[in-house]
Amino acid sequence: MDPNLLTLIKLCLIFAVNALMARGLSDSDADPSFTQRPRLLHCNHSLLLLEMERCGEQFTADMNHIHPEDRCNLTHFIREYHVFSLCTEINAGRIGCFWPNPQVERFIIRVHRHFFSNCTLERLAFTDPPDDTLILLILIPVFLTLAMVALVVWCSKRSDILA
Repeated sequence: MDPNLLTLIKLCLIFAVNALMARGLSDSDADPSFTQRPRLLHCNHSLLLLEMERCGEQFTADMNHIHPEDRCNLTHFIREYHVFSLCTEINAGRIGCFWPNPQVERFIIRVHRHFFSNCTLERLAFTDPPDDTLILLILIPVFLTLAMVALVVWCSKRSDILA
């Protein structure tokens, strides 16, 4: 087969793949529902608060099944919290409100204060390691650096002798 023909076939194949990929990528730009949804609904704040209360009531019922000592451990209530968060997000979108918005944030903060106010983290007091450990941690990199410099100098002198 002629090498020029093979190159021409490869070039045509590259152009075809490039055109398909460019069309596939730019096709999503032509679809407005892909990038943003038109805002047909206006946010009904009173209905939003009612729906948030309903989500909060369900979350309260779910959290009542969890022992109060376990409420600070996320692994015990992660599913319930996910359902609560999803409920607020879906209902805000269904009503025509952005999520999160200031009203939803205030509601979520109120729920956090109610259930998680006793979950404060103890501040860790960082202390220096003992002096022996600190000296060792400082001197090891210093000696390794000096050893590497000495090795480079020795190898460069040795290569001058061999050359």
